[in-house]
Amino acid sequence: MVEKLFSVAYYIFIAALATLGLLLVAALFPIEGNIQIKIVKSGSMEPTIRTGSIVVVKPHTSYAQGDIITFGPDTKKEVPITHRIVGIQGDGAQIRFLTKGDANEDADIKDIAPREVIGKALFSVPYLGYVIDFARKPLGFFLLIIVPACIVIVDELVTIWKELRGGREKNRDS
Repeated sequence: MVEKLFSVAYYIFIAALATLGLLLVAALFPIEGNIQIKIVKSGSMEPTIRTGSIVVVKPHTSYAQGDIITFGPDTKKEVPITHRIVGIQGDGAQIRFLTKGDANEDADIKDIAPREVIGKALFSVPYLGYVIDFARKPLGFFLLIIVPACIVIVDELVTIWKELRGGREKNRDS
């Protein structure tokens, strides 16, 4: 019974490790025009989207009032913003989005052009952004990716070694 519980826990650990690795890769290497993962760094959208959450965004051809969008530059020094569209001005090529964070009293000062929008928020996962942000740092990458991966590799090597040793003992007995 204990061995079965250990086995289940082991596979859950492997799945969590693989998921974290995939999220880290997706966050580090976003593909233009595809689903992207962004980390929320401020509380402007609370309680809808909490600080430290990840937001999964996907570009759309059109956006409507009430949509939550992520927009702005995404560089080492600048972080994109995730806010709700509270108004749309103009039409066609002149369209501009008026945005506001749910926790903010006033709308954003600057209107947003469609070309500035990274995408519409599909969903968010609270607190996972803290883990991904930590995993981006050398110590976090080492502790969250390298160490668990080494544990898995060593465990698999021990299993292989035991199988090989067991096979040799069977050959000696026959």
